[in-house]
This record gives sequence, structure tokens and C-alpha cells, in this order.
Amino acid sequence: MSATTSPADRRTPLVRAILAQAGMELRLLVRSGESLLVTFGIPLGLLVFFSSVDVLPTGDRSSVEFLVPGVLAISTAATGLVAVAIQTAFERKYGVLKRLGGTPLPRSGFLAAKGIAVAALLLVQTALTLALALGPLGWRPTTGIGVAIAIVLVGAVAHTALGLLLAGTLRAEATLALSNALFLVLLVISGVSFDASVLPDGLATVGRMLPLGALAEALRAALEGGSATGPLLVVVGWGAAAAAVAARTFRWEP
Repeated sequence: MSATTSPADRRTPLVRAILAQAGMELRLLVRSGESLLVTFGIPLGLLVFFSSVDVLPTGDRSSVEFLVPGVLAISTAATGLVAVAIQTAFERKYGVLKRLGGTPLPRSGFLAAKGIAVAALLLVQTALTLALALGPLGWRPTTGIGVAIAIVLVGAVAHTALGLLLAGTLRAEATLALSNALFLVLLVISGVSFDASVLPDGLATVGRMLPLGALAEALRAALEGGSATGPLLVVVGWGAAAAAVAARTFRWEP
């Protein structure tokens, strides 16, 4: 090896740098009690409780059959729209993003690392949800578990883009309040934990066109052997629009 090595030769390859940052982002998410609560505690608690206590309107489906796709959608939104948004907003407030801008990792690589961390966390959550449903709760899907996992990853990208849009344009405190408020509103009108047919017709239609409602519809269709194309396109549309706007408006400075 030559005694003189250029800085470019010592530079960490981009893929390795992104994966290293993704590992750090994943550790930050796991270390946050609030993130674990919204990603694992609340969705799994909803699944177990309301599958055991038949009190929610679920149409002609059993409680567990209705709740599994809804819980997967809730976890996706909780991680991408809430946890990532809040974490990134406070990183921007405290100057972390500004300092990262001076490292060899490009800003696009930093955002990619956040997406990878969210996907990894959601794969674990999806596995736990399916294991719990298939085991103690006795759920037996018609088909489509592999397709459902792919849809969760698409939903993760869309909701993470929405979370980064909030984090990059609003103050940290506003992001904290708005992301939680949006999450609660989506839970009520998107038909993820109860049959949206009990809502007024106009409100139910709006809920199905929002990213959380569309994601739950796509997952429900996939797990019942139907076509998930329509609602999945709605999710993709939200993600593409959020990513495009975030790319133009995201501010890295506090």
C-alpha cells in the first residue's frame, strides 16, 4: 500500500455510510420510550384488547380479521408520521442536522438512512403483529402476507415523507403538536380500528382517501385476496407529493 493515501481513498463508501447512519437512527428510535409506545405498545395493545372484547363495529369480519391490517397501518403511521417527524424536528432545532451537513454523508444519504431505519423497525413490528395474530388470536388470512409486507414498506416510505415534510418546515414544538393531532384525527376517520361505514358518508370517503385509510384498505384487500391497486396508488400519490414538497422546502438550519 502506498505511504500516501488521498482523502478520497480514505473516504467511507456511500452505501456503508448510509447503513451506518441507518443503524444509528434505528438505535435512536429504539431508545425512545415514546417511539416504542406508539410503534409497538399502542398498536399491539389495540389488537389484543379489541380482538378479545368484541365491542367495535367491524362489519361482516371478525374483530381480529378486521384489526390486523388496521394495526399494521397504525404502526406505519405512528413510526413515519409521528416518531420520525418529532425526532427529526428536534434534531433540526438543536443543530444536529446542521452539523451532519458538514460530514461526508450527503443530505440525501441522511434521509435515506432514516427511511431504512423506519423500514427495519416496521418489519420487526409487522412480524410481531402477524405472530400474535396467527398464534394466540387464531387469525387465518386468506392469502397475501408477502404482498401485505411489501405494502407496509410502501406505506412506510409515504408516511416517512410526510413526517419529514412536517419536520423540515415547522418548528419542533409545532411538529410535535401537529403530528400527534393528525395521527389522532386519522385514527378516528380512516377506518383502521372500526368499520368506517358507521361514520357519515362524506367523512368516511375522506378517510379512505387519506394515507392511513388508503393503506389500511390496501392491506385489507391484500390479506383477503382482493386487488389492492386502487388504495395503494393513493398511498403512493401521497408519498410522492410529500417527498416532492419536502425536497423543495426542507430546512436543515434550526
